[in-house]
Amino acid sequence: MAEGRSAEGTTSSAETSDDVVDEQTAVQLVYRPQSADALVGLRVRERIKRTGLLLRGVFLALWVGQWLLSAVGRGSIDVVSTVLFLFVVLVVWGYPRLQAAHVQRIVAWQGEYRATVSPAGITCRSDHSTLVQKWSVFQGYRETAGHFVLLSRDPNIMCLGVLPKRGVHEAGGIDRLRAILDQHTTCV
Repeated sequence: MAEGRSAEGTTSSAETSDDVVDEQTAVQLVYRPQSADALVGLRVRERIKRTGLLLRGVFLALWVGQWLLSAVGRGSIDVVSTVLFLFVVLVVWGYPRLQAAHVQRIVAWQGEYRATVSPAGITCRSDHSTLVQKWSVFQGYRETAGHFVLLSRDPNIMCLGVLPKRGVHEAGGIDRLRAILDQHTTCV
């Protein structure tokens, strides 16, 4: 019996020391999501996947060609064709911003987010939900001037995790966050 108690004591003390290490190495972020955060994540995803960028570029090129052929064929610029062309340019330019605004409407009502990045993974809490993600969910991350964007492992990168640097309030936190990310996932 004494041996059983001794083993249990060792197990619980090991768990306690792991918890202490996690708390010491963990980085806390506290922030309110902004539309710009989602836009940065969508742009990073687009640069890595390239298919959306390619499709939008081809779509825009086709409309430019149609507009030019119309203008050359008539010998003058048609007002309707020009208005349609400007509308297409506006849609192609504004589509990522519309997506970011939609994401903002989905997450903003939850208020302040408190994210903990540790060797165990990422835990994100709000007043209404808690999301726990292990590192195996992510294929990698990309650092921008103001964010760390985590990319999901699925082929279409359907899920993004955006960690705004403004959420780190402790000295040296960004360097520790970068070190945790480098240790558990790759920079892509």
